[in-house]
Amino acid sequence: MGWFSMEHGSTAYRADFALYGGASAALAGFLMLAGPPAQRLPLLALALLGLAGWSLVEYVLHRFVLHGLRPFSTWHAEHHRRPTALICTPTVLSGSLIAALVFMPALLLGDVWRACAVTWGLLTGYLVYTITHHVMHHGRSERAWIVRRKRWHALHHGSPQEPILERGRYGVTSGFWDRVFRTAGSGLSR
Repeated sequence: MGWFSMEHGSTAYRADFALYGGASAALAGFLMLAGPPAQRLPLLALALLGLAGWSLVEYVLHRFVLHGLRPFSTWHAEHHRRPTALICTPTVLSGSLIAALVFMPALLLGDVWRACAVTWGLLTGYLVYTITHHVMHHGRSERAWIVRRKRWHALHHGSPQEPILERGRYGVTSGFWDRVFRTAGSGLSR
């Protein structure tokens, strides 16, 4: 186990929470304190677009990469076999992908303010996903939203007898895209 493996020790596992929590707060502070005051509303709209965009990115990554593309599907299958193991994408990989696939294209298409706003939104969505997924496997809560999300995610993990691709329910933080793409499974209202 180490910083570059899929199975983490507790320190490496918690790196996502620290890095993305800090980065999200830093980007918010940077945009609020240094950003052009006249652009605050458009930048907020871009951040909300990035946050909403994370929802679709989460669904696509989980459905088509983690459940369809090797070697990621093999690694993710291990998470399904051992759901409480500290298995996740190495922070150095997720951070590099966010920088290369979100920040840099946004910077090339706009300016540093717009790039930071979109990245802040998507990064915050990723942080919410990371925390939510952690709670699904390691936390306890009586809050209705968490209880619903845990039930949804448990149905995704399903039983070993049921083929993984027939379980659906790829969204962790939301079931919206599962309903749009008809992968919500049967018998679920949420």
